[in-house]
Amino acid sequence: MPSITPSLWFDNNLEEAAQFYTSIFPNSTIEALHRYNDAGPGTPGDVVYGVFVLDGHRFLAINGGPAFQFTEAVSLMVECKDQDEVDYYWDRLVDGGEESQCGWLKDRFGLSWQITPTRLFELQEDPDSARATAATKAMHGMRKIVIAELEDAVHDA
Repeated sequence: MPSITPSLWFDNNLEEAAQFYTSIFPNSTIEALHRYNDAGPGTPGDVVYGVFVLDGHRFLAINGGPAFQFTEAVSLMVECKDQDEVDYYWDRLVDGGEESQCGWLKDRFGLSWQITPTRLFELQEDPDSARATAATKAMHGMRKIVIAELEDAVHDA
């Protein structure tokens, strides 16, 4: 089976983004940064494309300039085992970016992330539809997802 590798388009800040992301996720590395040489077409030494790995997931990225921007139509989801993980990834990825809602944020490069505790999925799959609905409604009122608030909402349902 062929591998599927996401390809991300940055506005000439790929090297900074790769360093940022690999500093956050464990088991991460920058595999390669390919630079323009004297043959061009870009400025010699500037990164044209690169490959980095975030906790075992490989990404290709290019410095394509401002022609295309990230949108929420594509996001990366980080499934977290507990509130400590939610807090860790949220706090680091939102630094220099902006909060959205329902566990979504945009990082400083404009890439959208969903920082989602596995507990949310468990609560939303509760056979008791009132409890599942309560969890979803509680999530809709949050920016960063707080598991204790989800639990309170389900308990009150």
